[in-house]
Amino acid sequence: MTSMAEDTAVRAVQEPRTREDEIRRHELAAFLRSRRERITPEQVGLPRGRRRRTPGLRREEVAQLSAVGVTWYTWLEQARDIQVSVQVLDALARALLLDPSERAHLFRLAAAVDPTPATSCPSVTPALRALLEQIEPYPACLQNSRYDILAHNRTYGLLLCELDAVPPEDRNCMLLSFTNDAWRSSIVHLEQTQRLMAARFRAAMAGHLAEPAWKMLLKRLRDQSPEFCETWDRHEVVAHRTKRKEFRNRYVGRLAVDHTDLWIGPHNGPRMVTYVPADEESRERMERLHALALERAGGG
Repeated sequence: MTSMAEDTAVRAVQEPRTREDEIRRHELAAFLRSRRERITPEQVGLPRGRRRRTPGLRREEVAQLSAVGVTWYTWLEQARDIQVSVQVLDALARALLLDPSERAHLFRLAAAVDPTPATSCPSVTPALRALLEQIEPYPACLQNSRYDILAHNRTYGLLLCELDAVPPEDRNCMLLSFTNDAWRSSIVHLEQTQRLMAARFRAAMAGHLAEPAWKMLLKRLRDQSPEFCETWDRHEVVAHRTKRKEFRNRYVGRLAVDHTDLWIGPHNGPRMVTYVPADEESRERMERLHALALERAGGG
């Protein structure tokens, strides 16, 4: 049995935490309401209808867009004491068209860690960004073991698709290889590449099975790609290795390249991915692609 003094001490610790949690829930509720009310139905592809008194979106519309229950979302806006997963927070951020600052604020209010790749990453230093530029005209990017593209140079930005047009949270090579039509059409041996990437992803995920970011990416891939489900269910595992690849670039044509991973952290951590032309024709075409990328960027 605990003493009265111990009970008092426990309550003293719990009460401030409870008050803080309550304040946080009310701030979260107010923030969600304010973001909901600023969005028109037309912005998210919904019909306005004749009798609309609610400014912005209705609660049931946000619930529909986020694939959550209406009652559950209503409780969230009422600051009820309910658990919110990072997957639901991610869905709400997308449904409410939150920008990066608003998205970060949403996760802070929910006392959760955003599992999507950040637009800025501590491992991406100014020196590494400068190195990416110095590698040009060769395409290069920085990736983590989850295949998130953390940074890239201008040539890489035009290699497989218009990467700068892809939202930062969707810049993941696994996701792009299975769901982005432009990216997929640029890979000459697509099925072989998908199987290899899925096998590498499975091998890397063994050390991150409980982490929300990994689980959420796996769920997105399963939900959005039957091809991925079929490939994933093979349970193939393979380690990273240097490999020759072929791309079909929309601007300069076919490119044969040698893929190399340059590890910049512990093995299977952050790495610099580089593509060096495998023949003279690919080298000339890559230089043309780099020139186009510079022109797009307004540089010389």
